[in-house]
Amino acid sequence: MSYISVFGIFVADISFVGKRIPTVGESMIGSKYNISPGGKGCNQATAIAKLGGKVSFISKIGKDAYGDMAIKILSENKIEISAVDIDPKSQTGVAGIMLDETTGKNAINVIVGAPATLTIKDLEKHFNIIDKSEIFLTQLETPVGVTLECLKKAKENNVLTILNPAPAAKIDNQFFKYVDYFTPNETEAEFYTDIKILNIEDAKKAAKSLIQKGLKKIIITLGEKGLFYTDGKEEIFIEATKVKAIDTIGAGDAFNGGFAYALLQKKPIKEALIFANKVAGLSTTKQGAGNAMPSLEEVNKLTN
Repeated sequence: MSYISVFGIFVADISFVGKRIPTVGESMIGSKYNISPGGKGCNQATAIAKLGGKVSFISKIGKDAYGDMAIKILSENKIEISAVDIDPKSQTGVAGIMLDETTGKNAINVIVGAPATLTIKDLEKHFNIIDKSEIFLTQLETPVGVTLECLKKAKENNVLTILNPAPAAKIDNQFFKYVDYFTPNETEAEFYTDIKILNIEDAKKAAKSLIQKGLKKIIITLGEKGLFYTDGKEEIFIEATKVKAIDTIGAGDAFNGGFAYALLQKKPIKEALIFANKVAGLSTTKQGAGNAMPSLEEVNKLTN
């Protein structure tokens, strides 16, 4: 059975909900807090699994309470975890999240923890999982050199690759020849192109710039404005899914997981983008990141 391999991090998301996000130096009384699974890699793997896709997660966690939480949640979601290493000398990652309950917008401080210590040698014993997968999905929360080596291994074995360049980080242009789909949001696209994206025309300019850098296929997610795709020839714009958003944390991860799943199902590019757009939209209707990923049934019920 075909599967997707995801290399990334798990963190325990500790979110603090209030009427707005505090400014620097300000203290305020919030309304509630929540602890849930997070980390871009974990969220994306969870999105795939909840849709019914087979997925193997490659990561490292600490031997602590949050590490126990990770194993429990990944296993409950039927995510294959043989490549999740447990390091007794490191802490499991944690993210502190400030959430505006009125708009759903957020500010996040991520402590990566154990995955920050990952080396290429650590990953060598797991390369076979990447080699045998049909799609390899990763981000930039892990050490950049290790991520590049994983992308190289994937392409050596003709595995389709998706790089979600988040958080935005300086990467060598050699990265680009190992990436089939590059999926920044508007802020990340601006980081890589120096083009501020305020509308669809700006997105087109940024995507063109990324193509000129050697990338093959670009998807720029634009939040409430939708998304823009190009491969240098075909262009597709899709409006955002119409939902009542209460929490935008993890929406980009939902999109990437949904997109990888759709490609695994051999959907044509436009259908895959529409599907992933729905997955992302639905994820904003629930609080949390990993916990908010929708099922295939929920996606299929969504008509707009």
